Amino acid sequence: MKSSNVTRVPHLVGEAERWARQGHRGGVLWFTGLPAAGKKTIAYGLEKRLFESGFDVFAFDSARIRAGLCSDLGFSRNDRRENIRRAGELAAVMARSGVVVIAAFISPFEADRATVRKAAANYHEVYFDVPANVCETRDDQGRYARARAGALADFTGVSAPYERPEAPEVTLDAVNLGVEQCVAQLAAYVERHFRSSEP
Repeated sequence: MKSSNVTRVPHLVGEAERWARQGHRGGVLWFTGLPAAGKKTIAYGLEKRLFESGFDVFAFDSARIRAGLCSDLGFSRNDRRENIRRAGELAAVMARSGVVVIAAFISPFEADRATVRKAAANYHEVYFDVPANVCETRDDQGRYARARAGALADFTGVSAPYERPEAPEVTLDAVNLGVEQCVAQLAAYVERHFRSSEP
């Protein structure tokens, strides 16, 4: 049962003030795409590049969230929805503090991604445009093969659907571009869209 006994107290420091001090806007880069599309590798590579460029930045992925904040959740449709909701709320809170948040989640359903977009100001969806056959060749854990053999149930891209984003802010060609090229492209994007101190 939800509590109605909640009192909200406003912040005495505004977002614009935080952004002015930090020299950039806070916001969320939400990485979505099939398993083994390269989301985590590029998320942490981008985090390092942006940190070295002076951004307050933090990256996280589903494995990190499921180890703590979402350790009580499984992989049913409802649990997956709740996993994304919690991760989205965390990203939104961090972004309001002025941090550039990089969140790497398969997040296969458009409705779940829309929930995150609604929660987070300055939200940028980054779609990793990598087909399942390419992802399978990159899958060093053998998950695609196990899913095709029936040993891994509800695996996105094989036995569970992935809804391709209709209008992402960025579509990343992570097939023809290498890791460093992807990181460079996204770093340039962040410089253009986050460096201003104006909301």
